[in-house]
Amino acid sequence: MPVVSFDRVKSLPRVKMAASVATAAARLRRAIRRSSPWRGPSCQPLSSVPPSAQAAAVRDAFLSFFRDRHGHRLVPSASVRPRGDPSLLFVNAGMNQFKPIFLGTVDPRSEMAGFRRVANSQKCVRAGGRHSDLGDVGRDLSHHTFFEMLGNWAFGGEYFKEEACSMAWELLTQVYGIPKDRLWISYFGGDPKVGLDPDLESRDIWLSLGVPASRMLSFGPQENFWEMGDTGPCGPCTEIHYDLAGGVGAPQLVELWNLVFMQHNREADGSLQPLPQQHVDTGMGLERLVAVLQGRRSTYDTDLFSPLLNAIQQGCGAPPYLGRVGAADEGRTDMAYRVVADHIRTLSVCIADGVSLGMSGAPLVLRRILRRALRFSTEVLRAPPGFLGSLVPIVVETLGHTYPELQKNSAQISNLVSEDEVAFLASLQRGRRIIDRTLRRLGPSDVFPAQVAWSLSMSGDLGLPLDLVELMLEEKGVQLDSAGLARLAQEEAQHRARQAEPVQEQGLRLDVHALGELQRRGVPTTDDSPKYSYCLLPSGGYEFSACEAQVLQLYTEDGTAVASVGEGRRCGLILDKTNFYAEQGGQASDRGYLVRVGQQDVLFPVARAQVCGGFILHEVVAPECLKVGDQVQLHVDKAWRLGCMEKHTAVHLLNWALRQALGPSTEQRGSHLSPERLRFDVATQAPLTPEQLRAVEGIVQEAVGQDEAVYMEEVALAHAAHVPGLRSLDEVYPDPVRVVSVGVPVAHALDPASQAALHTSVELCCGTHLLRTGAVGDLVIIGERQLAKGITRLLAVTGEQAQQAREVGQSLAQEVEAAAERLSRGSRDVVEARRLSKDMGRLTDAVDTAVMPQWQRRELQATLKVLQRRANTAIRKLEMGQAAQKTQELLQRHSEEPLIVDTVSTESLSVLVKVVRQLCEQAPSTSVLLLSPQPMGHVLCACQVAQSATPTLTAEAWALAVCSHMGGKAWGSQVVAQGTGSTADLEAALRTARAYALNQL
Repeated sequence: MPVVSFDRVKSLPRVKMAASVATAAARLRRAIRRSSPWRGPSCQPLSSVPPSAQAAAVRDAFLSFFRDRHGHRLVPSASVRPRGDPSLLFVNAGMNQFKPIFLGTVDPRSEMAGFRRVANSQKCVRAGGRHSDLGDVGRDLSHHTFFEMLGNWAFGGEYFKEEACSMAWELLTQVYGIPKDRLWISYFGGDPKVGLDPDLESRDIWLSLGVPASRMLSFGPQENFWEMGDTGPCGPCTEIHYDLAGGVGAPQLVELWNLVFMQHNREADGSLQPLPQQHVDTGMGLERLVAVLQGRRSTYDTDLFSPLLNAIQQGCGAPPYLGRVGAADEGRTDMAYRVVADHIRTLSVCIADGVSLGMSGAPLVLRRILRRALRFSTEVLRAPPGFLGSLVPIVVETLGHTYPELQKNSAQISNLVSEDEVAFLASLQRGRRIIDRTLRRLGPSDVFPAQVAWSLSMSGDLGLPLDLVELMLEEKGVQLDSAGLARLAQEEAQHRARQAEPVQEQGLRLDVHALGELQRRGVPTTDDSPKYSYCLLPSGGYEFSACEAQVLQLYTEDGTAVASVGEGRRCGLILDKTNFYAEQGGQASDRGYLVRVGQQDVLFPVARAQVCGGFILHEVVAPECLKVGDQVQLHVDKAWRLGCMEKHTAVHLLNWALRQALGPSTEQRGSHLSPERLRFDVATQAPLTPEQLRAVEGIVQEAVGQDEAVYMEEVALAHAAHVPGLRSLDEVYPDPVRVVSVGVPVAHALDPASQAALHTSVELCCGTHLLRTGAVGDLVIIGERQLAKGITRLLAVTGEQAQQAREVGQSLAQEVEAAAERLSRGSRDVVEARRLSKDMGRLTDAVDTAVMPQWQRRELQATLKVLQRRANTAIRKLEMGQAAQKTQELLQRHSEEPLIVDTVSTESLSVLVKVVRQLCEQAPSTSVLLLSPQPMGHVLCACQVAQSATPTLTAEAWALAVCSHMGGKAWGSQVVAQGTGSTADLEAALRTARAYALNQL
């Protein structure tokens, strides 16, 4: 059952249906492949199997079985937040934390290097990314975004197929008491395309354990061959399935347990090579197992969920949960039960493990989960305000004993959930009104406009996740304009790319004539002081005030002044005042929307604001007619603005830290920031060293850790210009000018006698800033390059991105250290040395491209350069030694013959060439052609012609004749050549080689 990346756990519960046992395995396989999840109604026993132990006892029995009966070490669950693995949004399989063992990169000195047989229950989240069950949760009786994966592992050949199958069978049939006749087995049936034989070893093991051949199914690589990724460890797997029907009618199979046997390695060229060490990796979903043992058709009917479902009914006063799905679930009440119960578990586990609610990556997915849960709880179940947070103690009660971090962070989880609920419910109410109003204007066959959906989405203005908008439309039987939505998403990605590395954007501009006309008419310049109207709440969040304004002038896309614009037009808008920050001072423009006063259900998205001669020009898409004189209310995109504030305050701290670390002569040469990252150009006397980069980060971290207040105040320009040590650019400032001071009130910083400005960041700045430095979280410089002599451009990230960058850096540093340790121990043979050299190359590529601290990148790059040279030297020495041994063996067989045509066992063309060269050095009058058979029928070829035999016989022609016979190719010169081919008849190739040479000679 192949799944790419580090996730071999299939969508937690996929039910496999079959027509009839008697119809044979072929029909059963077809039925399994087209099956759907467990179907309801669910609140019925699946058979006469009596309810068994509670979920906690099931989990404990698994762990005790492997610890006490089979000597496994119990390891705690890893955090669902991946540490140092940017390829994953969440940990989604039990094996994630053991990835270094499977890849052979584990530090030999680490505790993990000593693992031989281990077991655990791993917290897993499948939401977002390539493998996501988020959209399916609630629709059926089995999908979950959070689940627990029971697993046991054997590393380095500690045990393999026979022991793994026997243990699984013993646990299921003897400990859990599952009837043997309810269990079916699938195994790998081979793949002739790539030369993989059926896993008859696993089949025979199951037969020896008493599984009848009639309950054995063989599948191809899609179902029963697991791969970690495009390259890396892989192997056949065997799965244990449970028959829900129990022999009554057609089998209804659900997968219980997957046993993966890692015995191959997928190389970069797609070939499979045997692993030097074999591993066992198994996984069984706790929720599904508990459902089987408690005699339930749905995981939601087990005691893992029943306390939550009961609490939901009591808290909402909703009808009782009946386990209905599809059309039978009137009003989607039961779907709402399942969504809320699943999502509050996921939210609790993720927040306890340090995943925040945010606007990108895993934090964005978590926010989507929260808002999806809120929508179902409030709109379908009619939950009272604050209800979702009240469910957190129920989750803690059911899971906290196993995962104590839930108990530790219970209050924080409840607070975060409740705070976001307040903000979201207002947006949800407005979004519902906008959808209803838009639908009233659509014809029967019209699709829902993409622009309206986008303006509602989290990528747009109101913060309703797009999948939630689609679900709301689906409930009303309306189709969304998917093509238009994809186009808007592409435009958004392009816009963000421009923000990350800005260029001069083409957009609406006011030329000198338009500005002159405004001045002639006496139109006042825009009052943008409301952009500073925001405050810090006691909870740590920010509140941004809306702004009411009047439309003073409208412009078409070509800059023509008009009195009104029509529906669907992009236009420019000048108001008497605004709370939007217009792009200036290196800070990206605000985004958001405006509505007409008295008509709150029509959003006019604002994509950009820019300064034009004192006027703020807003770029707006008008879904309806907009006229000069209209009264509007403006709302900034809070998440976007907060991201800019975080980065701008970080820029000031970075500027200060650079001066502290490099000296007062260090000068800023420009900056640009957006919510994603910041760019800072600095003039230095010499390029920054890794030590200096690290020191700069440390200074910023100290200021952030102190959570200092950020003071902002407008003062007379003449007064501000005399602040001791003031950091500013050589540019024109308004009078009065805004002063931003970190940790010191502006008045105190302006006092020449205080000297306070010499010991903190004080700058002239019109940007928007945090009110306390703590919200920056962290700052990591992730890149640098020389723009010109003496000018360095730094790229940096903050907050969650910075934390992830540090974790990636730490993970790569550990891998490099482990590789150095392995290299120092030496390699036993060429294969091991080459694998180590490949690891160095892989690590070098990872270090070069990873988002990680730049100081650490440069240190690791230098280390890897040395290690790669050492690894290559070791390979050459081993190859020379191996070639010398092969050479002596061949000389003993062929003595002083004028022609040597033979086979030799080597792992690489490089060794084969060395053998040929050494043979010809020791027997100068001999011409040599050697073939080396490889896996999958491939053959390597190398030859060298004695000087006395040329030009009658040339090496290039000789190799070409032989390799062409094998369907391959060759290259080289008259004296030496090499090539490759494929053949199952090596003797025929050797006969061709001898015949060609003898014919030429």
